[in-house]
Amino acid sequence: MSADLRLAVVNWRDPGHPAAGGAERYAWELARGFAGRGDRVHYVTCRAPGQRRRERAGGVEFVRLGGRFTVYPLVLLWMLAHRRRFDAVVDCQNGIPFFTPWVLPRRVPVFCVVHHVHDAQFGLYFPRWLAWLGQMLEGPVSRWTYRRHAFVVVSPSTLRAVRERLGWTGAAHIVHNGSSVAEPGGAVPAPAGDPDLVCVTRLVPHKRPHLLLDLAQSLAETRPGLKLHIVGDGPEAPALKAAISARGLDGTVIAHGYVAENVKAALVARADLHLSTSQGEGWGLSVIEAAALGVPTVAYDVDGLRDAVRDGATGWLVRDGDDLAAVVERALKELDDPAQRERTAAECRRWAAEFDWARTADRMRGLIGTAVREARRRGYFGGHPG
Repeated sequence: MSADLRLAVVNWRDPGHPAAGGAERYAWELARGFAGRGDRVHYVTCRAPGQRRRERAGGVEFVRLGGRFTVYPLVLLWMLAHRRRFDAVVDCQNGIPFFTPWVLPRRVPVFCVVHHVHDAQFGLYFPRWLAWLGQMLEGPVSRWTYRRHAFVVVSPSTLRAVRERLGWTGAAHIVHNGSSVAEPGGAVPAPAGDPDLVCVTRLVPHKRPHLLLDLAQSLAETRPGLKLHIVGDGPEAPALKAAISARGLDGTVIAHGYVAENVKAALVARADLHLSTSQGEGWGLSVIEAAALGVPTVAYDVDGLRDAVRDGATGWLVRDGDDLAAVVERALKELDDPAQRERTAAECRRWAAEFDWARTADRMRGLIGTAVREARRRGYFGGHPG
């Protein structure tokens, strides 16, 4: 397949959006990876205040339309108007996909990227009737819409979830996240003395930031010098800051908000442990980025995180019935042994090195190339790729 495909990557947000997260990083790395291979790529997304409607960056054409909800119909209208422009489309599902097959020629293959199944999470953000609608769109409507196309999932957990919870019986391919970490700014001291913990997360309900405060309160009783750094921003940020003060944790828990990549890397690199209190992920990009810096993670044994953390090797999983503080305390005691700390750091780096954004883009590009060749052979897209 020659490197001259016309591709669209459709995602809720782009990496420059103030609420961008791991899904945006994934979509962007695919888009710029395709462009670097000579493809013509459009990244179609919503527009945050201050962002340009049209822009070119990294060889990718950005098209920004609408806001949080209006982006969906506006993207469909734009795709309808440009329906013969593309050889294939990467349609990213962030709870609800864009349903691009409704407006594209049948011959155009569509890959629906699913990071994780949202079913239970809709109720955390929306009233009951809207949560029900979201579940219908994510489940039965998506199954029908993409029945001639393929799902792309980011982990074995997500693959199981789309089969068991969404009832998806069609083609599905695992295309992992990659990993790349900015070098820490300045010298990074070796961890010593009082423990330093860090959590890199979006501050949204399903990440459960309140559990971090419970943890800090519990550990501070026996480790008064402990510091817990929370890196990230989101709608829960004001409530988090208020709760830190209300619990008397000022000076123990430091909410850094959004920071530059090199600052984030420095905060993670000097930590004893990285933490995740999320109730479920597609994968766990922050876990792998911490591992690349030699820092293990303590996370709950939930979808995605049980794939990103190799329990007992690159971190520790909190299983049903376990106490988070007890698992963190056990991890810190193991890391008190310098030889064990060195072995864990080395294993973390080896694990992280298995994930690379160039390989991610190559894997996805291979799936697209196969589907496009088959579509051209048949004269339309009917059936599943590869």
